Amino acid sequence: MKTMTCKQLYGPCDVLIHGATAEEMIANSQAHTMDMIAKGDTLHIDAMNAMKKQHMDMTPDAMKQWMEKFQNDFAACPNDV
Repeated sequence: MKTMTCKQLYGPCDVLIHGATAEEMIANSQAHTMDMIAKGDTLHIDAMNAMKKQHMDMTPDAMKQWMEKFQNDFAACPNDV
């Protein structure tokens, strides 16, 4: 299991998010973001809109590179003790 902050996952806050795999970390980050958006948190709404725009403007190759970078960042993150 690894831990990253919302900010490390391109979000606006310091909430700790956990995941055993890069994919689980992404899913847990998305769940946190959706929860905050449901609560009306404008920082998370703005971050989600910016992320959507960024991903919509990416070519498939750029998206693949972005995902590879995230997977490398996740791999470099230490395991929880």
